[in-house]
Amino acid sequence: MKDYDFSGKAVLVTGGTGALGREICHAFLRAGALLATTYVADSGITALESKVGDLKKNILFIKKDLGNEKDVQALVSEVVTKYGRIDVLANVVGGYMAGKPVIEIDEKDWDTMLNLNLKTAFLLSKHVVAQMVRQSGGKVIHTAARPGLGGAGNDAAYVASKSGVIRLVESLAEEVKSRGININCILPSIIDTEPNRRAMPNADFSKWVKPSEIARVILFLASEDSRPINGAAIPVYGLA
Repeated sequence: MKDYDFSGKAVLVTGGTGALGREICHAFLRAGALLATTYVADSGITALESKVGDLKKNILFIKKDLGNEKDVQALVSEVVTKYGRIDVLANVVGGYMAGKPVIEIDEKDWDTMLNLNLKTAFLLSKHVVAQMVRQSGGKVIHTAARPGLGGAGNDAAYVASKSGVIRLVESLAEEVKSRGININCILPSIIDTEPNRRAMPNADFSKWVKPSEIARVILFLASEDSRPINGAAIPVYGLA
């Protein structure tokens, strides 16, 4: 297994205090990155610091609403002020709302899924990639999902939001491919986290993809080894 070196690289992980985000942050920190991450609650800071130990000194924590354009602009500004640039964006922000038939989805739930999964990806893309254009390079990895590849009953809002992330990635990659910027996304299936185990206690957990495995894929996409890959949606399903 290759050991990646991100020494001196400024890496922004959005959603870095969740179960998957913590693993991604830890992987980048072990590889020498200068890390910035967003958080919602102070408990998330505690959880991440507990996981990474002494490496916490290399983390810049920033609390922002990533569905608000002014907050996203401020986020980018704070990271650039601290580190001088943004070499990598690993966007792990998102969520899932239990599915309903289309005829039962209310407007609020629809908007919640689109805002949480797609609008955040759009705003981060807009402002982080603008910074990468100014610095003539960078890597962006968004988190879509396996259901984004095709429709599924009782899941229209989630599917539409994640499908939108895939199309956003494809479009943006085409726009900036000549500027030294790679835009890709990952497509997890069910991730082996404690919340998912509690929600599906009778499932075969051995088939689920582990956060550490996803982190390795993201480090690859953030590395120079991924230079010829652009606009891709990478399956990370485990055995599910």
